[in-house]
Amino acid sequence: MTLIAILIGTLAAGIGSVWLAALLSFGVLARYTQHMLSLAAGALLATAFMHLLPEAFESQAGAKELFATLLVGLVFFFLLDKAELWHHGHEHHGGGHHGPEAAAHAQHDHTGHVHAAHDHHGHDHSHGEAKSGSWAVLAGDSVHAFGDGILIASAFMADLRLGVVAALAVLVHEVPHHMGDLVVLRQTSNNRRAAFVKVSLAGAVTSLGGVVGYALVDQLYDYLPFFLIMASSSFIYVALADLIPQLQKRVTARETVAQIAWLAIGIGLVTLISGMAHHH
Repeated sequence: MTLIAILIGTLAAGIGSVWLAALLSFGVLARYTQHMLSLAAGALLATAFMHLLPEAFESQAGAKELFATLLVGLVFFFLLDKAELWHHGHEHHGGGHHGPEAAAHAQHDHTGHVHAAHDHHGHDHSHGEAKSGSWAVLAGDSVHAFGDGILIASAFMADLRLGVVAALAVLVHEVPHHMGDLVVLRQTSNNRRAAFVKVSLAGAVTSLGGVVGYALVDQLYDYLPFFLIMASSSFIYVALADLIPQLQKRVTARETVAQIAWLAIGIGLVTLISGMAHHH
């Protein structure tokens, strides 16, 4: 039963975020990207602080060990960022960067796991610049999606409600990032549908991560609180180091109010969903 829930959750987060991104990029909602960033930051922070962390602390594990894990997790994601393995594809929204440069920015994954972050980084840059640009984005996307799958699986294994919230948080924050990817892929291939299919395939890897995560957590069930803490540290890191800095650019008072409002909506959404889930 849990596995079915994981598959539904990971598919919704992986593919649903791509579809939403396509609607936002190519559709009416293109001007709402900034708001999506605020919403995503709020959702990620609320999920980490109001769900994943409390759930981990309700276990038998000691607070000291859990906080130590959180610290290690944050430092770990920071180091991966330094190693440029954790870049998010948001910088190229305006289409300011083209081709490989933008792809380098899209070298991102905030997997909840060490091993997932170290694999799959051998990109082939020999296909001419345009080609390698899109492949680098997709390879980065796949690793990223795989990590998200493991995170979502860990949350579902702890509690079905938690899984739903985690899947939604991943979905929301993947949207702005897939929008960036679609921009890059549109520059490298003129076919809108091809770009869409490619990003969808990368999103589908989320489900693969979900299955692997299920098997992994099943084997290491005693360590579940630590998986949840790693998931929290990845959410917190992405929100604070990746999303919020983009909102810190000097903006008018009205835009600032809008940002805070969307941040609050993100937090409220997560709280509401968990509230509803608790009544069942």
